[in-house]
Amino acid sequence: MLILALDTTTRAGSVALLRSDALGGDAVLYEQSGDPALTHGQRLPGDLIEACAVAGVQISDVELFAVAAGPGSFTGLRIGIATMQGLAMARSGRIVPVSTLEAIAVAAPPGPARIAAWMDAQRGEVFAQVFERGDGRARPLSEAIAARPSDALEHHREWVSGAGFEGDGAVRYRADIERGLGDVRVAAVVPHLAIAIARIAGGSPDRAVLPHAVIPIYVRKPDAEIARDRRAGA
Repeated sequence: MLILALDTTTRAGSVALLRSDALGGDAVLYEQSGDPALTHGQRLPGDLIEACAVAGVQISDVELFAVAAGPGSFTGLRIGIATMQGLAMARSGRIVPVSTLEAIAVAAPPGPARIAAWMDAQRGEVFAQVFERGDGRARPLSEAIAARPSDALEHHREWVSGAGFEGDGAVRYRADIERGLGDVRVAAVVPHLAIAIARIAGGSPDRAVLPHAVIPIYVRKPDAEIARDRRAGA
């Protein structure tokens, strides 16, 4: 099965093409992060077309689409989801929406079975969720939250002992994690997420939905909605 995956939840984002087989194996045909100097709107769908050209396939060959459904940048989410919806609709295809936090857990290097996925949510907060991983999958142990690093540690305290912390939020707030928990494994780098998204889709094709049924995972209200609520309460 040929899978085209897209992540636009961060400034750079990434694209991946993966060919999976019925036995659970796969071959990475293309994996590349985007140019953070350009917006997602400027890069898409060009990055996807380039991925197919480099891999020697056509977008019409794609059998399953996969996209990061959030949390992440509100604008990035809308652009990424809309792009994949358009491609899938044109081919009567389906899309596997994948949580960005789940992708972070799956993309984590070998180590602890328990992963605390932290994504930089800006405004001094992180999107955080704890997973138990195994067999290439990640099972959520907690709900996803948006909180200050210290509050996220407290909220997930029963699950984070011995966990590995992954994601750009873990990199940015490493000092907060070490101050709160002591000696724990904290990510030093942030991997591209598109390939993890593709592998999640390949391992769970039953999660595919019709394009119009993809629902963004915001966790926190968009900034415009927060500002509107503040004005209404003033």
